[in-house]
Amino acid sequence: MVSNTCPKCASTDIDTDGARGEAVCTNCGHVLEECAIVSEVQFSENAGGQSSVVGQFVPESGMYRGGGPGYGGFGKDSREVTLANGKRIIQHIAGLLRLNTHHVDVAQRFFQQAVQRNFIQGRRT
Repeated sequence: MVSNTCPKCASTDIDTDGARGEAVCTNCGHVLEECAIVSEVQFSENAGGQSSVVGQFVPESGMYRGGGPGYGGFGKDSREVTLANGKRIIQHIAGLLRLNTHHVDVAQRFFQQAVQRNFIQGRRT
C-alpha cells in the first residue's frame, strides 16, 4: 500500500488509480507505486447462490496464462516451456564453461527478458 505523502516533495496530493495499479504525486509527478498486485482474496455469489473466486492466478514467473472456454488450465504455456528449455540450455553451457552462478543468473534474466519481449519468436530453444 502506498503512503499518504510523496517522498520527493512531501505533498499529500496523491492520485491513485486502482484499475491500473498506480499511485502518482500530482505535485511533482513522482510515481509512488506501479503495477500493484492485490494479494487479497475476494468471492462473489451468482444468482443461484454459488460462490466463486474473483480474479486470476498469476504464476511465479509473473506471466499470466489466459484460458478460454474449454481450456482446462492443465499443462504448460509455450512461454513456460521456452523458459524452462532456455534455463536448461544456459545451465548446460555454463557448466561446460565452468561459469559461476552469478553469470548463470544474469544469463537467465537476459533470456527471460528476451522471451517477454518476443525477441526469440520463431526460433527454437
